[in-house]
Amino acid sequence: MTLSHEHPTTGDLDLFFTFDYVPLDQPEVATPDRRPTTWWDVERGDRGPEPRPDWVVVDAGAVDTELGILKTGKEADVFLLERAAELTGEACLLAAKRYRDADHTSFRRSALYTEGRGVRRSRDQRALAKGTTYGRQVASGMWARAEWTALCAAWAAGVAVPYPVCVQGTELLLEFVGTPDGLAAPRLAQTRPADDLLDHAWHQVREIVLGLAGLGWAHGDLSPYNLLLHDEVVVAIDLPQVVDLVANPSGPELLHRDCSVVAAWFGARGLEADGEALFAEALAEAL
Repeated sequence: MTLSHEHPTTGDLDLFFTFDYVPLDQPEVATPDRRPTTWWDVERGDRGPEPRPDWVVVDAGAVDTELGILKTGKEADVFLLERAAELTGEACLLAAKRYRDADHTSFRRSALYTEGRGVRRSRDQRALAKGTTYGRQVASGMWARAEWTALCAAWAAGVAVPYPVCVQGTELLLEFVGTPDGLAAPRLAQTRPADDLLDHAWHQVREIVLGLAGLGWAHGDLSPYNLLLHDEVVVAIDLPQVVDLVANPSGPELLHRDCSVVAAWFGARGLEADGEALFAEALAEAL
């Protein structure tokens, strides 16, 4: 800032009084793959649970830069984002999961998982039943919201899931599970753990199943393909279809399938993993 005292103050704007500034809350975003941080665009309830991890960047001047696609799926695609604040030097990697609308998804088993769920507004319920354009938008948002709710509750309960950063419409921003240079953690199905790590991983999978059961849920689609292994830590992903073990009549059946599928994978690699025992323990935990 520069200030001149060569002219007396008269109450009028002194043309020699000038200053430069950098706007902190409106960063310049030059390309389609860059956008201002969405953290302050969402309501407080759509931000992740407290205590918020220190690595989450909440600077209003941060910019989200899309770095590429991590995964394509039945109902959503996952992209890698870097959220960086130039002035403070803070940065973090995020996974952006974006749900497709019902016209562009191949996830056709929804009725099995959504039984026992509802929507708040009767207008939304009617639109869902009629399959209108608005109804398809509601359906897509329901999957995003269901996963957001599940992740928040699971993370708060200590279940090994990615930290949910925020939700906005059909986009979830999640903790990126991988290395600082953007290499995603492998799915458990892609790994060949040594015997000691295999046993350690099985115990962690058991804790995930039991932790969800303690919340009254089954994952509903648990397999080595939606379990990540990062630095010897197993992390569960893809939770939009979590089922209520009481409200959903198919809940116990889906829980049994979860237990059987993961136990079979470990058993095929030489570990004595008892899926029936895990199912009984999880059911007792839930009920």
